[in-house]
Amino acid sequence: MNRVVVIGAGLAGLTAAADLRHAGVDVIVLEARDRVGGRTHGVEVAPGAWIDGGAAYLGDRHTDLAKMIADLGLKTTPTTMEGRSSFVLGPERIVREGRFPPLNAVALGELFDGLDDLVRRVRPQAPWQSDIPDDETAADWAVRTLTHPDARTFFPLFLGEMMAADPADVSVLHMAFYLSSGGGLRYLNAFEGGAQDSRVDGGAHQLCERLAAELGGDAVRLDSPVHAVEQTTGPVTVHAGGSAYACDAVVVAVPPALADEITYQPGPVARRTTGRTAPGRAVKVHLIYPEPLWREQGLSGWSVNAAGPLLSTVDDSPVGGGAGVLTGFVTGRAATRYAALTPEEQRREAIAQASAIFPGLPAPTGFHVTNWVRETYSRGCYAALFGPGDWRVLGPRLSTPDGRIHWAGAETSTEFFGLMEGAIRSGHRAAARILAHTEPSRNQQPPLSS
Repeated sequence: MNRVVVIGAGLAGLTAAADLRHAGVDVIVLEARDRVGGRTHGVEVAPGAWIDGGAAYLGDRHTDLAKMIADLGLKTTPTTMEGRSSFVLGPERIVREGRFPPLNAVALGELFDGLDDLVRRVRPQAPWQSDIPDDETAADWAVRTLTHPDARTFFPLFLGEMMAADPADVSVLHMAFYLSSGGGLRYLNAFEGGAQDSRVDGGAHQLCERLAAELGGDAVRLDSPVHAVEQTTGPVTVHAGGSAYACDAVVVAVPPALADEITYQPGPVARRTTGRTAPGRAVKVHLIYPEPLWREQGLSGWSVNAAGPLLSTVDDSPVGGGAGVLTGFVTGRAATRYAALTPEEQRREAIAQASAIFPGLPAPTGFHVTNWVRETYSRGCYAALFGPGDWRVLGPRLSTPDGRIHWAGAETSTEFFGLMEGAIRSGHRAAARILAHTEPSRNQQPPLSS
């Protein structure tokens, strides 16, 4: 194996590139954006203080991610959840200890028991073979299954927080699989001891920046959107802009909708989406204060608000001070509406909500919006949402190579699907499959491009 072209400089693509380079393969990474990182994205909120505009959290089961953090000389910091939580699920604001919402406990038990039953029925490595109907949406399931109004009120908020999904956009099988893949309902939803236990100190965007730097030279080409891949009896040729790159194999490590926009010749290759596949709908909002002022009121910064636009908030303030950061999540149908507002309208709505949930909070000193709904080279976030029938059609070929085209990305991993951990594992898998078939050669390498 002389050369591999990797399409996409997110965690999956750069992980694959790093593994291949370590094995002696010459690698070039083509990235459509003007930055590396994919769905990780750093935002500087104060001098030297960075927060995550994209993927952020990790837990103790994210072992490959933890190893990468250590190998790259980075550290983690715990997600702060000390203090009371705020809830607006009806006409009044309710403040209470813990994160359990002030709704009927029997109704929420009905909801979580139903979800747990679905999760137990998932076949994690082959979800399309699960004993769960793949022909109905999560919204259909909720109408058929949830009998109490409180359960029906909380369900879309829960699904938005977990998957950035509107219940009508996702199949009940995909919902069950996602919860199973991520470690189960309670692990995914937990901060301390769960999937949201920690953050990368200084921002998760540093992972891709350091991986790219270690590749060195001009191995990573930015502003290079790929539009075609040709497989012939000779080299594979990847076309990006006016350049053509000859190689022995290709790793496509971009979100499914983007992978489907590439022309594959002679084709066809297995499509990554269907007409029912939807983008994850998320907008991430950061309100910046001189310090975490809500803590002075004994509040944790965690809130849930059924009216939105910020359906939930969390305290993401940097350790050691420098700023108070209240992160708001706008997901599902609310994200579509909020994404279409003007920047001034977005700011006005978010500040008004923060002031109502945390009384006495002054106007923020900074305000940042990461609009994943309208991000051209992501097509949504956290991950693609499989609709009714998608797992039966897409699942069996999710990670199976098409000739010398190999697939990576968080949506190709049945372990921690849609998460940073899943992206990293998919990159390792793609590289291992390439290396398993050939021994790398360091001699007589063809030119990088022509």
